[in-house]
This record gives sequence, C-alpha cells and structure tokens, in this order.
Amino acid sequence: MSVAFLPIALCLFSAVTVATANFAVKRGGDVLSARMVLSLTSAACVLPFAFFLPLPSQALWGPLAITIAAHWVYQFFMIRALHRGDLSLVFPVMRGLAPMMTAIIGVFALGEFPGPLGWFGLSLATAALFVFALPQGESLNQKKLNQSALFWAVLTSAGIGLYSVTDAYGVRIADNRFTFIVWLFLLDWIGTTAVTVWTRRGQLRARLRPQLLGGMVGGVSSVLSYGAALLAFSMTQAATVTAIRETSVVFGAILGAVFLKEGFGRRRIVAAAVLAAGLLLLEVQA
Repeated sequence: MSVAFLPIALCLFSAVTVATANFAVKRGGDVLSARMVLSLTSAACVLPFAFFLPLPSQALWGPLAITIAAHWVYQFFMIRALHRGDLSLVFPVMRGLAPMMTAIIGVFALGEFPGPLGWFGLSLATAALFVFALPQGESLNQKKLNQSALFWAVLTSAGIGLYSVTDAYGVRIADNRFTFIVWLFLLDWIGTTAVTVWTRRGQLRARLRPQLLGGMVGGVSSVLSYGAALLAFSMTQAATVTAIRETSVVFGAILGAVFLKEGFGRRRIVAAAVLAAGLLLLEVQA
C-alpha cells in the first residue's frame, strides 16, 4: 500500500465505521442517551492502552484541552440544532458544510491551502453532500425553514471544522500519536455524560436501558472510526480527511436501504457520483 493511498484508505474506513456507529445509535430512539453510552464505551475500549503508552507530554496537555473543548462545543451546537429542527432539515446542513468549514478554519489555523482545483473539488463535494443528505422526496424548499434550527446547524458544521482542525494539530505535534488518540477518547465522554445526566435526571435508567446495545456497538465503531481519522489527520490536509469522512452519509444511506428498506433513489446516485468527482479533484490537488 503506497503512502499516498494510506490516508485515503483510513478515511474511507473511518467513513464506513462512523456510518455504522450512527446507524446503531439512530435505531435506539433517544440519541442523547445513546451518545452517552457510545462515549463511555469508547473510553472503556481505549483505557487498557493508556497503561502501555507514555503519558501526554506537558506540551500536549494544552492542545488536548483545546480539542476536548472543541468537541464539547460541537456536541452542544448539535444538540441545540436537533432540539430546534427535524433531523431531515439540520443534518444536510451540518454534514454538508463541514468539509468547507474545515478548509476555511484550516487556512488560518494550520496554513493549509487546498489550491484552486482543490477548492473547486471541495465545493463540489460540499454541494453533493448537502443534496445527498436530504431525505428522499423532500427538499429544503418543501419544508418550513426554521431559522433557529438552521442557525445552530451552521454552527454545528463550524464545530465539526473546529474539532477537525484542533485534532489535526494535536495529533501532528504529539510525540506519540496513539497517546493523543487514547487520551482524546478518555476525556471526551465527560461533556456528553454531564449533559445527559442533567437533562435526563429522574429518568436516566429508563432512557439508557434501550440504548445499551446500540450505544456499545456505536462506541466500538466510533473508536475505530475516529482513530483512523486521527491517523489520517497526521498524513494529509484536514479538509481532505473531513471531506472523505463525510462520505459516511453515503454508507449510512446504504445501510438504511439494506436493513431499514429505505430508498436510495436517482437523486442520491447522481449526488454520490458528483461527490466522488469532487473528492477525486481534491485528492489530485493534494
């Protein structure tokens, strides 16, 4: 496997496994409670490795704190968006704009410039993700637009860009990349768990019980997915990783079509082809 192909393979593996994680969580019903189980399971999965890896260096604790805060900000924005609008309205905005947000933040924070062809490919990929993520038979024009929901959805996409860039920076400066990966998962659960315990107080046990299986499957998949993405961040531009990883919406739709008998449709086939073309241009530029 060539060095150039390795980050692409890691990103595609990350996309498939994050689609699996989201599929497992979505089937449970209460997304927030399932996310808590997912986060705790992820931390439990990586905990044994912490005893065999060096502790984060003093210089790494600052970037770790920043990236954990970025993850919490993203989760807060996402919860606000989902509380204010239907998933079919906010999801295309959140995931579709994420690669572009990552590229824009990466220009200022990491000094990464995709170049003219890269920006064109990224624009194609962003538009295709946006169109692909729309539910079958619907468009944003056919829905009553909720400005508050869209506002938080755009902030969520910015949150994805923010944590992608901070994670890329952290994993690149770490003396041991796996130390950064392990400690990211060991600390990330705190925010989601605190919010879940607070908002589900008095009914937490009843809410968690149906989410245990899906959340645990999602947790294992999440470790595999974001661990692969973090490794890819150390090898190529953050915007490229995020764009390829967001193909998870395609793999998620395939899972839905196979297991939930949801339609795929001509529009999604065309959008997937445009997405592939955009990612190819982005990778050629890189």
